[in-house]
Amino acid sequence: MTVRVRIAPSPTGNLHIGTARTAVFNWLFARHHGGKFILRIEDTDLERSRPEYTDNILEGLRWLGLNWDEGPFFQSQRLDLYKEAVEKLLDRGLAYRCYTTSEELEALREAQKARGEAPRYDNRHRNLTPEQRAAFEAEGRSSVIRFKIEDGREIIWNDLVRGKMSWRGSDLGGDMVIARASEEGSGQPLYNFVVVVDDIDMQITHVIRGEDHIANTAKQILLYEAMGAKIPEFSHTPLILNSEGRKLSKRDGVTSISEFQQMGFTAEGLVNYMTLLGWSPPDSTQEIFTLETAAKEFGFERVNKAGAKFDWDKLDWLNSQYIHKTPVDKLTDLLIPYWQAAGYKFDGGRERPWLEQLVTLISQSLTRLVDGVAQSQLFFSDTVEFSEEGSTQLKQEGSNAVLEAIVTALENQPQLSEAAAQEIIKQVVKEQKVKKGLVMRSLRAALTGDVHGPDLIQSWLLLNQIGLDQPRLNRAITEAK
Repeated sequence: MTVRVRIAPSPTGNLHIGTARTAVFNWLFARHHGGKFILRIEDTDLERSRPEYTDNILEGLRWLGLNWDEGPFFQSQRLDLYKEAVEKLLDRGLAYRCYTTSEELEALREAQKARGEAPRYDNRHRNLTPEQRAAFEAEGRSSVIRFKIEDGREIIWNDLVRGKMSWRGSDLGGDMVIARASEEGSGQPLYNFVVVVDDIDMQITHVIRGEDHIANTAKQILLYEAMGAKIPEFSHTPLILNSEGRKLSKRDGVTSISEFQQMGFTAEGLVNYMTLLGWSPPDSTQEIFTLETAAKEFGFERVNKAGAKFDWDKLDWLNSQYIHKTPVDKLTDLLIPYWQAAGYKFDGGRERPWLEQLVTLISQSLTRLVDGVAQSQLFFSDTVEFSEEGSTQLKQEGSNAVLEAIVTALENQPQLSEAAAQEIIKQVVKEQKVKKGLVMRSLRAALTGDVHGPDLIQSWLLLNQIGLDQPRLNRAITEAK
């Protein structure tokens, strides 16, 4: 048997991290078994589906490295297949037309609520005669299509994550609507039905999805049986929870993959973290691995039943590890869009060597890519603002004389080297008869506006290359007077 799995997002919103984590588990399982990973877009909700959401989903999966083997298939282009399947169930007496109005359904729910009963359809139109159907149609009633569910039936399956699962037919809410109301034909088919038709047609062997689909599984197993198809294996993965133990939602802020990307997370760091949201590798000490490495170890025996709490600190740490190991040329490519979005002006071609020197300077202090905006701002600005500590330092006794001596020394060093910069500092310490710390702190405050920051000598060299060091030194001298 060739393993065939699918991810089937709905384009009613951007790619959610929960959907993306499900995609990761499907991809890992397929690659572990040398199988196929299929992409299906469930866009039968025509009112809420948007092409821009489809684009976002496809771009997000590509960015994460979750390349698919077949698809994308669009349910909106497969309506004839679904309607044919509905008609077959009707012809075999496994489904029927239900003419119950919305007002009648509401009255039924209210009566059940008054009796303290769970809401369920009472199957009142299951055995209508041809004459009764004709009478309802003569009244102008449209019909939905309902699939018959026997209350006495027990549905059992072995979930690869949760073990033996059992549902009673009486707990499924009565006969299930599988197609919406329509004056003619079978109407728009609904999720629980079309997903089964698709999985049969695409020969899906394993359905891997979130635990919030467990209730759907029992209904879908009955549909597989009714259509004479082999039932796939099911794996219901834990939900992603917020810090309070509730399902992660938009109320928690960032939830879409594109938002994580905008916040400066790398694809490798994010997908690594999502892999650990509910799954643990055999070597519990191993936390950093590529998708390909994880695929070699992945299995549902190590997927937890309990919900996976989202940990921002862990994600930040993992992301920083990938940033710190990224080659300078690639990291420069990753940072350029963030600099451009911040409005920084530079020539990405002519100034490329300088940009890569800047990246080398700041790379090891980055947690997220977006951090590169703040940490490199002083190199893209003509002037800097002095912090309180920076201003205090420039007013220290001897600071102005030190800076003036550095400016004088620079007149003979138009192109500064690291060795020349060290020699200037050494020379100023000796001539001014001051401690090296005063020189270094004063120089940093003048060049960067603060007494803390990246390596001073490398910062000085970068500023010197673009002609900003002497103007800043002169301004600092003026400010301190």
